[in-house]
Amino acid sequence: MQQDTSKNTHHSNIAIDDLLNRARGYLPPKDVDDTRKAYDFARKIHGDQKRSNGDPYITHPLAVAHILASMQLDPHSLQAALLHSIFKDPSSKVTEKEIEIKFGADVANLVKGVNRINSVEFNANIDYQAENIRKMLLAMSADIRVLMVKMADRLQLMQVMDMPNDQKREFASETMDLYAPLASRLGIDWMKREFEDLAFSYLHPDEFQNLTAKIKSSSLDRERFVDEVKKLLTTKLEEQGLSNFQILGRPKHLYSIYRKLIAQNIPLEKVYDKVAFRIIFQTVRECYEALGLVHSLWPPIDGRFKDFISSPKSNMYQSLHTSVIGPHGDFMEIQIRTEEMDKIAKEGIAAHWAYKEGTSISQQDAKMFEGLKHLVQCLQDLKDPKEFIDAFKEELDHAKTYVLTPNGEVKEFPDGSTPLDFAYSIHTEVGNRCTGAKINGRLVPLKTVLKNGDVLEILTSPHQEPSRGWLSLVKTSRAKSRIRQWLRQEEMEKSLKLGQEISERELRKHNLSLKKLIKTGHLKEILKRANSNALEDLLRKIGSGKIRTNQILDLMLPAEVKKEKEEEEALQELTGEKAQHVSKKADSGDIIEIDGIDGMLVKISQCCLPMPGDDIMGFITTGRGISVHKTTCPNLHNTDPQRRIEVGWSTSAKAQHRAQIQIIAQDRKGLLVNICNAITTDDANILNVDAHTSKDNVARLNIVLEVNSIDHLTSLLQHLRQLENVIEARRN
Repeated sequence: MQQDTSKNTHHSNIAIDDLLNRARGYLPPKDVDDTRKAYDFARKIHGDQKRSNGDPYITHPLAVAHILASMQLDPHSLQAALLHSIFKDPSSKVTEKEIEIKFGADVANLVKGVNRINSVEFNANIDYQAENIRKMLLAMSADIRVLMVKMADRLQLMQVMDMPNDQKREFASETMDLYAPLASRLGIDWMKREFEDLAFSYLHPDEFQNLTAKIKSSSLDRERFVDEVKKLLTTKLEEQGLSNFQILGRPKHLYSIYRKLIAQNIPLEKVYDKVAFRIIFQTVRECYEALGLVHSLWPPIDGRFKDFISSPKSNMYQSLHTSVIGPHGDFMEIQIRTEEMDKIAKEGIAAHWAYKEGTSISQQDAKMFEGLKHLVQCLQDLKDPKEFIDAFKEELDHAKTYVLTPNGEVKEFPDGSTPLDFAYSIHTEVGNRCTGAKINGRLVPLKTVLKNGDVLEILTSPHQEPSRGWLSLVKTSRAKSRIRQWLRQEEMEKSLKLGQEISERELRKHNLSLKKLIKTGHLKEILKRANSNALEDLLRKIGSGKIRTNQILDLMLPAEVKKEKEEEEALQELTGEKAQHVSKKADSGDIIEIDGIDGMLVKISQCCLPMPGDDIMGFITTGRGISVHKTTCPNLHNTDPQRRIEVGWSTSAKAQHRAQIQIIAQDRKGLLVNICNAITTDDANILNVDAHTSKDNVARLNIVLEVNSIDHLTSLLQHLRQLENVIEARRN
């Protein structure tokens, strides 16, 4: 394919007359004069400043402006490109206000926006990269021309690579990972291809040289092939009455061929579609007529046809794509489009920002800019730098699946996306309440992978809520962030409720409550001690375990109450030395006798879950009463012996007791159902089940349940061991 050579040649030797001649081709004389004034001003500011390669520094902004002029961008963009480096010069005394006075507010804002992106010097640190991308997105959402200047700036830097050798590879890597896919997202195809090939030459220099030599050696055969196909197509199209068209054939750019070699693990000789053809017509009707002719000449390859004319991409790209088995059995990619579509395909968003005197933004242009702002919105809630960069790269991923809403609107998603991704792209609430989907009128589960051309309809229910398992079903950053946001909110609400219950229980021991505590006026002091912004923040910390139970009273009790508490504890320590047997009522019933202490809170330890029939020992905790353990509990053995106390079970106790059991079984269909049925048949209550199956098909189930006694548990375990496929059933 023929292309404007000014866009893929190095620009270090561009002169001001080259730029002005470009500008005169599409700008009125006054705008050309203003561009010259911007150049003169920038050259004066940079003075004798040199780049490290010895070139005058003005050659860089001049080359950047020339790139933008080749895209026919508006005069303010050209002037901003010429001025964008003046703030980098440490000797420069120019202010933003001076730029505004000399060249207007629009140019000043563009320069300011580019300067903001460039404010951090390049390095490979992930925090830097995330911060710089955020700045780019912010600038892009405010004025897309800022990003256009930045993209041209990066392209010119890649062309000359005027930097220390140890930085070149990292700089090329950032270009490949960020700027090339961003150019693709903006629809600037020629810039994307040049970014990729330039970065490829620095990241894989040996492969680049080898592939370049091989492609060059086969150029004669390729030219013959292109001529053969063009001649045949021209004849057949004219026979069908079509005229006034162009047929272009070009080799695919080096990096796309290299990527195919790596992905398919094949030699260059096996890459059959090294050449892409483009047929350009005047009307859409002619495009579809030509498509029918192409498919009548050569058999199309299944799954390789895409109609982006009736369903444009989000960057407004339109074309018909098809791959066929052409002459000599070679695969060929053929694109068919109109002249206007071809301009947009090559220039992308730049075609919409090209200078058009006296015209305003069209509805189509507005739709494209909304798509770019949607990209910003998808990423704005992600705070973690790595998560942000991963999500950004995913949003720019070249591999896309195109699906439709019931009313025909096209939406694009990364390959591997599911109906949940589609639901969250509509609205957060639609995603949160999604229960299923219809694809092409047929009900499908949420894990179904979307395919090109699918028509989706989302089903919702007001009772549906997201689950953590949804994170493994979705592909897009928007869906992941919205699910995590809901889970965090749910966790915060649970922590708040639990923290309130724990605090009220601890305060009740001293005839206090949160309400009374607020009335005392001590809340501000309490929040300061707890490093919390509000009472809700404090309660969430308690509920989530960030503040331990034994710290609550120290934080919340007023000084006078603390003094009474300390005196009471001292008295209890004293009476503990004169031990006498008394009885204590536990939370779960009248079931524990404690040697020598009355009026203390008693807790059954959750680490070993003792029950009547077990040998037990008590441990006096600080501020939480007595914790009761089995005498064999490892946690008890690690405690201070001086704080252990004899306890015993009351013979009259009637209560439910928690126990944890483990079952090992050969996995089979219905195993879990049979186990649960056996437990409920023995009149035990299941509280929690954690099941895992190993690669050798052995299931391990950890079950927390409630039983009446140790005899009840022993009987239950015996019944479980008798179940088919159960290898072992024991108490943990």
